[in-house]
Amino acid sequence: MRVVPNPLSKAFVPARLLLAEDDSELRALLASSLREDGFEVVEVADGNALVDRLADAMAADGSLDGYDLVVSDIRMPGFSALEVMIGMRRMLFRTPVVLITAFGDPKTHERAKRLGASLVIDKPFDVDELRSAVTKLVGQHWRRE
Repeated sequence: MRVVPNPLSKAFVPARLLLAEDDSELRALLASSLREDGFEVVEVADGNALVDRLADAMAADGSLDGYDLVVSDIRMPGFSALEVMIGMRRMLFRTPVVLITAFGDPKTHERAKRLGASLVIDKPFDVDELRSAVTKLVGQHWRRE
């Protein structure tokens, strides 16, 4: 089980991820794999649900209260992840974001990076690649209680 040390106590708490993917089979696979690694995963199926979760979690300091990382498909019904990233940037969110896409041209990658994405992974991808990236990114951030 992967956990993130809590700087305010000696206890360890599981890192919490927000996963947005409109393909239900891929979302289930990713969520299951990340849970096997010890992460707590909250799943949403489209861009509108992603925006709702982010709005509910917005903290005054620019973090997502309760989420250590966001993993999102770029193209989904409702808002695209790039549209969501524009809103996150305006709100000065600092929570790391990993984007996945089946339409990973260089322009999309550049735009995602400019908007603050920590990583963009093209579909199809090796699930272990995503798991490794998530572990690395979450390891750089403390979990807030």
